[in-house]
Amino acid sequence: TPLNWFGTYYRMIQNSFIDMESMFKLFEEEEEVKDCLGAGDLEFKQGKVEFQNVYFSYINGQEILKDVSFTVNPGQTLALVGKSGSGKSTIIRLMFRFYDVQGGNVLIDGQDIAKVKLTSLRSHIGVVPQDTVLFNSNIRDNIRYGRISASDAEVEEAAIAADIHDKIMGFAEGYDSQVGERGLKLSGGEKQRVAIARTILKAPQIVLLDEATSALDTQTERNIQASLAKVCANRTTIVVAHRSGSDRLNFSFVLCHFSRGRHEELLDKGGLYAEMWQRQQQAQDSDSDTEAKDRKSEKLQPPSTSSGHHHGPH
Repeated sequence: TPLNWFGTYYRMIQNSFIDMESMFKLFEEEEEVKDCLGAGDLEFKQGKVEFQNVYFSYINGQEILKDVSFTVNPGQTLALVGKSGSGKSTIIRLMFRFYDVQGGNVLIDGQDIAKVKLTSLRSHIGVVPQDTVLFNSNIRDNIRYGRISASDAEVEEAAIAADIHDKIMGFAEGYDSQVGERGLKLSGGEKQRVAIARTILKAPQIVLLDEATSALDTQTERNIQASLAKVCANRTTIVVAHRSGSDRLNFSFVLCHFSRGRHEELLDKGGLYAEMWQRQQQAQDSDSDTEAKDRKSEKLQPPSTSSGHHHGPH
């Protein structure tokens, strides 16, 4: 009846007003990180990243980073490995200026990133996050989010490089397929490939991988490594690795709970990195054993007979 419809629409309008109120409150929020007076564009040269005596805490008195210094030369890959809460992801957030450092400096090509425009800084940096945010739109537009001005052909090239093009073409509507709310129609691995395609499309000079494969199973993670390697090729890269030696990229050096060195050097030293590496190797060995047993048991299965007769035990 019309009265029932009226009641339903009244509730919908009421809920919409509540949502709009929340949205307007969000617009009123003060930005914590702003461009400083006289901020200029980042003059990108080669992509040298430096942390100089950096201090940072989310809560006063609880320092996450204390006097942290390191340099990543142009084209090098730095892996950050360490226990949960040791400040690995914080380094990524400071690079992208989600927060400002409380002491020390972060430099790109000798320029303090606190003194350059946020839009300019972020245009040179690509991030592949742990949890990819997808919009309730089609796959093409979700990839194009990496660079809004990209043509359809460029979007498809990025998808091919991220090894998701064939999968997309397998959908009934191809690139026009809707991904659903928060990308629920795509698997975890497919969502990460969309994030990789976005980054390839953006073509940044500096790449940040924040535990980009930690939510994936081991096999999917292995399949995605080649795509990640394409993103990072010849680019200054900082990787937050959830497993030592994970992401299988060609690390120039590793920073483990702020012990620095190449993979082999840190293994020789013993300590936390060697311990984490050993644990990971044991876990991988047990994974391989399980896979081998599964394959063996499949082979041992008797062939199913087409007739309905079953032979009893002799």
